[in-house]
Amino acid sequence: MTLRLGDTVPDFTAETTDGPLSFHEWLGNSWGVLFSHPKDFTPVCTTELGEVARLKGEFDKRNVKVVGLSVDPLKDHRAWVGDIKETQGHALNFPLIADPDRKVSDLYGMIHPNASDTFTVRSVFVIGPDKKLKLSITYPASTGRNFEEILRVIDSLQLTAKHSVATPVNWKSGDDVIIVPALSDAAAKEKFPGGWKTLKPYLRIVPQPGLSK
Repeated sequence: MTLRLGDTVPDFTAETTDGPLSFHEWLGNSWGVLFSHPKDFTPVCTTELGEVARLKGEFDKRNVKVVGLSVDPLKDHRAWVGDIKETQGHALNFPLIADPDRKVSDLYGMIHPNASDTFTVRSVFVIGPDKKLKLSITYPASTGRNFEEILRVIDSLQLTAKHSVATPVNWKSGDDVIIVPALSDAAAKEKFPGGWKTLKPYLRIVPQPGLSK
């Protein structure tokens, strides 16, 4: 299955290190990040899970639930947890899905036959409260992900969901943003009464809305 931006993500039930999980119900009204790992007891995966555990508070602040997935069975996940804490200094504090029959992996297109017929690639899915796919990124198995970047993208997605703005290159929370071209100057005056800087008619720069004074 190929998931496209704006698609409603598939629902599923699965066993996890935190017990049974029904995905859409578990998400509730939160944002979600579902990310897959090629295999348990592998070096890059171990560092990634430790990093997400370290950043759990940052995801919580953004109303984002995180859940990992690997095609190994639950008993292997539970055995691996000790290694993650020992080597990374952070214990697993979010559910890790066991997907030995590759049901979820197939639903989300996480297995790429040209890379491996059995193991998932490093997929990341960011899902909105409406259960629609907002972002997907696929990494090769050998490349660890940058979860600070994923948090940055979530900040952008959440900002643009609330305001008629887009975020420019290398944007981070607190930086100026761009008024979307679809918003007329007249409409922009109502939304941004403080004004903006016009570089081109299609490129209007405004301070990030919603920041505390």
